[in-house]
Amino acid sequence: MRRSRLVGFLSSLILAAGAALTGAATAEAAQPAVSGGYVALGDSYSSGVGAGSYISSSGDCKRSTKAHPYLWAAAHSPTTFDFTACSGARTGDVLAGQLGPLSSATGLVSISIGGNDAGFADVMTTCVLQSDSSCLSRIATAEAYVDSTLPGKLDSVYSAIRDKAPGAHVVVIGYPRFYKLGATCLGLSEAKRKAINEASDHLNTAIAKRAADHGFTFGDVRPPFTGHEICSGSSWLHSVNWLNIGESYHPTAAGQSGGYLPALNNAV
Repeated sequence: MRRSRLVGFLSSLILAAGAALTGAATAEAAQPAVSGGYVALGDSYSSGVGAGSYISSSGDCKRSTKAHPYLWAAAHSPTTFDFTACSGARTGDVLAGQLGPLSSATGLVSISIGGNDAGFADVMTTCVLQSDSSCLSRIATAEAYVDSTLPGKLDSVYSAIRDKAPGAHVVVIGYPRFYKLGATCLGLSEAKRKAINEASDHLNTAIAKRAADHGFTFGDVRPPFTGHEICSGSSWLHSVNWLNIGESYHPTAAGQSGGYLPALNNAV
C-alpha cells in the first residue's frame, strides 16, 4: 500500500513538472523573437493608408491603429514603439525625418520603401487614364529606374538604419501584386493588369536583393495576398477610390491584418 502511494505521489510530481515545463515553453514561444524597442519606418503601406482609424496626431502621414506595425506592437509589447512611417514617403524622407528613434536599444525595425521613388502613383494614374501602350511605356520607365537608381537609394537608407541601430533585426516589407489575372473584372485591361503585377514583382526583386546584401530579412506579402488581389472577389486592396483617391491601391484593414502582419511575423 505504501509503495502504491509512493508511486502515485512520484507520478503526480512528474506530471506537475511536465505541465510546468510545457507552460513555460508555451509562454516563451508567445514572446517576440526580438527584445528591445520597435521602430516602424516607411511609406503609406507601413503607415496604414487605406486601413482607416488614423491617429489624429499623425496628420497627413495617416498612421493607422490598424496598420501592421501598430498591430504587431499591440500583440508583442516591445519595450518602446516608435511609429514614424508616413504616407508618400520616399527614401530621402526616411533619411531626413524618420530615423530619430533608432538607437542601440532598438531590437526590431520594419520598413517598406521604394514604391514612391519608382513613381508608383504616376504609373497607376497613367494606367487608369490612358491607353495600354502609354501604361506599358510608363511601367518600362519605372522599371528602368528600379534597375539603375533605386538600389543606391535603398543602400543609403539601409546603411543609415544599421549605423543607428547596430543590434536591430531589420525586416524590409515588400509590396503585393495588385490584380488577379484571368478574372472577369471591370476597369483596366488584362494587358495593363499583367504589366502592373510584373512591375510589382520587379520592384520586390530589387528590394529583396538590396535587403539581403545588408543582412536584412525580406518580408514577402505576395503569398498571403494571393487570392485577395483586386478582381479576386475577396480583395484586400482598394481599387480606384474617386472619393478618397489617396487610398486607391492600398491595403484595407483586412490587408494589413491578413497580409502584412503575417509577413512581418514570419520575418521576425
